[in-house]
Amino acid sequence: MKKTRVLVIDDSASVRQAMTAILSADPQIEVIAAAADPFAAARHMQAEVPDVITLDVEMPRMDGITFLRRLMAQCPVPVVMCSSLVEEGSETLLQALEAGAVDVILKPRVGIADHLAEAHLMIRETVKGAARARVTGRRPAADRGPQQKLSADAVLPPPTGRAMSKTTEMVVCIGASTGGTEALREVLEALPANSPGIVIVQHMPESFTRAFARRLDGLCQIDVKEAEDGDTVMRGRALIAPGGLRHTMLERQGARYVVSVKEGPLVSRHRPSVDVLFRSAARNAGSNAVGIIMTGMGDDGARGLLEMKTAGARTFAQDEETSIVFGMPKEAIARGAADKVVPLGRIARELLTATAR
Repeated sequence: MKKTRVLVIDDSASVRQAMTAILSADPQIEVIAAAADPFAAARHMQAEVPDVITLDVEMPRMDGITFLRRLMAQCPVPVVMCSSLVEEGSETLLQALEAGAVDVILKPRVGIADHLAEAHLMIRETVKGAARARVTGRRPAADRGPQQKLSADAVLPPPTGRAMSKTTEMVVCIGASTGGTEALREVLEALPANSPGIVIVQHMPESFTRAFARRLDGLCQIDVKEAEDGDTVMRGRALIAPGGLRHTMLERQGARYVVSVKEGPLVSRHRPSVDVLFRSAARNAGSNAVGIIMTGMGDDGARGLLEMKTAGARTFAQDEETSIVFGMPKEAIARGAADKVVPLGRIARELLTATAR
């Protein structure tokens, strides 16, 4: 099997060493070089172009976003931005995603052993996912298939299959991963102010989802906020699951819906997990829900989308042509979970049609 060749760029020698060790622990990854700044990285790339670059944001000779923009203009390569856990830097990372980066990871840090193992797993999975990302002039590589992992059973029991009675309101659940930040922006910007309530799981590290929600809130007619435990799902509002240590689920309280934000293990290699959100929608909303799975690596959400469809929800998957990584939608389509496969530009319209009374 061909290895994913990675170039690590960071001005900290200890971070370069740690990233190299973490990535090299995966037999499917080869670190071909570690550079202290973009100038040294450019010299390496003259000899060998990597499959993926991990790129620090703050560097003394040239900042990461300037290098990213030049790279995308001259030699497009999938780039994963690497940052410290500081909310002040989240806006910069969102600018990097807009400039062409395909994902964001947190720099390795000292912590509880279990959390360290999970963090290292997420770094490796993100880098391998980035290798399949569609950037200018490149197409995704073949899917290597999912590894053994926990399902949503670790957080919620399976749906009962009992049909839910209709309410006066519908709820929309959306799942996305690699490439999802810009895709979600396009969908949410197209929605009117009275759109049905939306709950979103976008795979991002902790602290970045809050800045992402704030950024979308300033661009969209609907209100967008990072979900908090007990938040009401209501018309004109989108709730984005907080990244990091908790799952976000949909619960029903009488005729209204709220979100529950709870700790739990990684599910489908992710936390928050799309499978967990979708299963909670199947259990608690049934035919009152619409499920949408968008661009992303792996199969998180595919099983949950099928559970939503079985429970009576309308379900959609983003098509291959408009997906940065056609992993999650592909798996959902293969399972027969999607009622309809649609391009990114039509998702908002289909969402509104499916929730119209």
